[in-house]
Amino acid sequence: MEFTKSLIKGKLIKRYKRFFVDVKLNKEIVTAHCPNTGSMKGLLDEGNEVYLLKHDDPKRKLKYGLEIILAQKNLVGVNTHMANKIVNHGLKNNLIKEFKSVENIKPEVFFNKDTRFDFLIEKNKQKIFIEVKNVTLFRGGKTAEFPDAITTRGSKHLLTLIDATKKGYKSYLLFLIQIENMEKFKIAKDIDSEYYKNFLIAKKAGANFLAYRCKITTKEIVIEKKLKIIND
Repeated sequence: MEFTKSLIKGKLIKRYKRFFVDVKLNKEIVTAHCPNTGSMKGLLDEGNEVYLLKHDDPKRKLKYGLEIILAQKNLVGVNTHMANKIVNHGLKNNLIKEFKSVENIKPEVFFNKDTRFDFLIEKNKQKIFIEVKNVTLFRGGKTAEFPDAITTRGSKHLLTLIDATKKGYKSYLLFLIQIENMEKFKIAKDIDSEYYKNFLIAKKAGANFLAYRCKITTKEIVIEKKLKIIND
């Protein structure tokens, strides 16, 4: 996924009310939209280098949107709205080896009245649901983790993937790692033990789990490499 225009470099001052970040651009301080409702644990140190996208829409209250943070010497894509676009690009360009040459790609498909999955695809006449989780947590080293806070919604998706598997669909949860240089992925069971428990139950029930790392630059974010999922 290419950015529509060049990103603007600044320095992070603070994030507040979930949706706002104050950023120093040269000698000016601007308030930008933060398109990430998660905790963004480990990313929000004052002075971190950040990259903003300037919007031209006159209806927008905030002219800038936060896209990338440089944290612990790694670029991290923090716009959760980009995750499905990155995966959609990956599906169409055969960047995910498990889903090469798929016949149909349908985004945002309802499985039941309460839950919709990010994608429904078809391969060899098999219908496959894919749920995408955006990953921005790493705590030193080269291991990415999810979640970065307790997620009851995430646990609900795991249980629904089990239901989809029982109904004859193939089901996948794809952890999209928008962090440079990561080599492994694991569930952060110390942050959400319930999610880890449901992850193990879903795995045993036949749900499939993948972790893919993105290549991140200030020009584009694209799927780059499959990572090993470790349980420790």
